[in-house]
Amino acid sequence: MPQKNHETQRKTTKDESEIYSLNDSKLDGIKVKVIIPAYNEEESIAKVIAEIPKVVQEIIVVSNNSTDDTEENALNAGATVLQENQKGYGYACLKGIDYISKQSTTPDIIVFLDGDYSDFPSELPKIIAPIIEENKDLVIGTRVKKWRKKGSMTFPQIFGNWLATSLMKLFFNARFTDLGPFRAIKYNKLLELEMQDKTYGWTVEMQLKALKKDFSYTEVPVHYKNRIGTSKVSGTVKGAIFAGVKILGWIFKYSFK
Repeated sequence: MPQKNHETQRKTTKDESEIYSLNDSKLDGIKVKVIIPAYNEEESIAKVIAEIPKVVQEIIVVSNNSTDDTEENALNAGATVLQENQKGYGYACLKGIDYISKQSTTPDIIVFLDGDYSDFPSELPKIIAPIIEENKDLVIGTRVKKWRKKGSMTFPQIFGNWLATSLMKLFFNARFTDLGPFRAIKYNKLLELEMQDKTYGWTVEMQLKALKKDFSYTEVPVHYKNRIGTSKVSGTVKGAIFAGVKILGWIFKYSFK
């Protein structure tokens, strides 16, 4: 499939205005782009794209070797569609970053969002608000218990999050409580991180490197629901173990640097 590009104009949803509103004057000249790694998310991807607010200039879906109609559905929903045939969450994210780096104009903020419809895309304004209003470098959407739908996070996910963030607090005095995928970062700061992880360690690598570089950061609570389809990571024993090993590997690697 040839690459298709759409500079999107979104409609503001009722949910978006109820959850958070940014003063329009603060958005003047702010360029926001979204990267969505997606592997076989044909049932969910169009829903995700449809609920992304109008503050976003471009939605980039990176199909990570999908074999279903993810690419076609994303394209029809108005996204730019890229292909990354090397399987891995990090590979897909890096593909999106590389695509943006070759554009004539650069964005101010990059938002990462999953394609399985477990996040609430309409909460994007409150994810980027601390960057715009408080000049934060990195914002993590933390999936607080009271806002999580029952069963939306597996026990390995919950335990893994607790363990990883506890170790980051122990070694780096970090205040993170989650490794949530819904996050925003200043584009220039993202480039400064020189991200490397190709698979499941992507999120923790970003947070560890932000700590090492003394970036300003914060968390904002977000809602979280049961995903559409089966998780490629937490939905399998192999995936959960591999993800855990990668995450702990990054933490111990940086704790001795």
